[in-house]
Order: sequence, then structure tokens, then C-alpha cells
Amino acid sequence: MFRSRANEKAGASKAPVSDATTPRDPQAPKGRPTPKRSQAQSQRRSVANTPVNRKDAARRQREVRREHMERQRQALATGDERYLPARDKGPVRRYVRDFIDSRINVAEFFLPLAVVILILSMVRVGSLQSIALLLWLVVIILIVIDSAVTVVRLRGRLAERFSGQSTRGAVAYALMRSLQMRRLRMPKPQVKRGERP
Repeated sequence: MFRSRANEKAGASKAPVSDATTPRDPQAPKGRPTPKRSQAQSQRRSVANTPVNRKDAARRQREVRREHMERQRQALATGDERYLPARDKGPVRRYVRDFIDSRINVAEFFLPLAVVILILSMVRVGSLQSIALLLWLVVIILIVIDSAVTVVRLRGRLAERFSGQSTRGAVAYALMRSLQMRRLRMPKPQVKRGERP
């Protein structure tokens, strides 16, 4: 309650020294060494690089987003893990991609076959229309059988290779990739057909 002025002065002299990186109030006592010229210039540059108005901030944000998208596009072409989208990242997803890309999938030929079947079904010849209907049935059965075989094999390989890790969503990822034509797949295939992943 009652303190002497000598104790107050001693407490004031033990005040904490401020960090060199925080800006100093011009009216406050210094209490720290003068920064080197390079540090002062870098602080001024960082202040100068901050956007002044909303237009500059929006332009800078667009540039950053454009650079990010370009890095992501190149990563999809080369398979660089650092810049891949979240759904394609990780060793499990990489293995699934390599597993699907190393084999021939019936589902990847679905779109070209669908175009041929549609053309056959539009022709006004009864026998060609019945062949088109039969082809639809055969293609769908082949896709279902091939997908079932792929799922069984992939689950076994994932359980063997990634026993301690989470493989949630890997089978659905594999089926979606098998539906795409090989040359249109993203990330681009990194293995050849027949090559063991």
C-alpha cells in the first residue's frame, strides 16, 4: 500500500526491453539497440508491399491465385506431390493411380463405345438397333465385372501395402479414375500399361 519512491524507480528501471521487430512509438523511450540498415530497409519494404487500397489487394490476390493454379496444373501433368489438389495427395492415392494406370480397364472405353452404340441405334434398320441394344447390355455387364475384379484386387493390395494407414475413399477414387480415358486422366499416368506398381 505504502511504497517508497526509491522502490518505484528501481521497478521502472527493470522494465522489459521491447523486441527489435516491433515498430516503436516515436514518443516512447528507446530501450533497444538501433537496428541495422538492412533490417530497417526490409521492414520498410514489407510495409511498402502491403496493398494501399482494395483494387491493389484484389489484383495481388488474383496474381497469387493464378500462380497457385499454374503450379497445380503443372503438378497434375508431372505428378509433383507438393502442389497436387487434396484429393490426389498422399502415397495411398499415388499407388491407386499407378494401379489403375498399369492395367486395361473396360470402363475407360465406355465413351467411345457409347458413341458407336448410339449411332447404331439411330439407324432405321431393325437388326442394327437390336445389335445396339445387345451391345449396351454386354458393355454394362463387362464394366460391372471388371470393376468388381478391380475392387477386390485393389482392396487386397491396399491391405497388404498400407496396413496401418487409412485407405478411406481409395476404392471410389480408383473407380472414378478407371472411368476416364487414359490420355485425359489427371494427374497424368506415371506408369506404362502392364508395369507393376
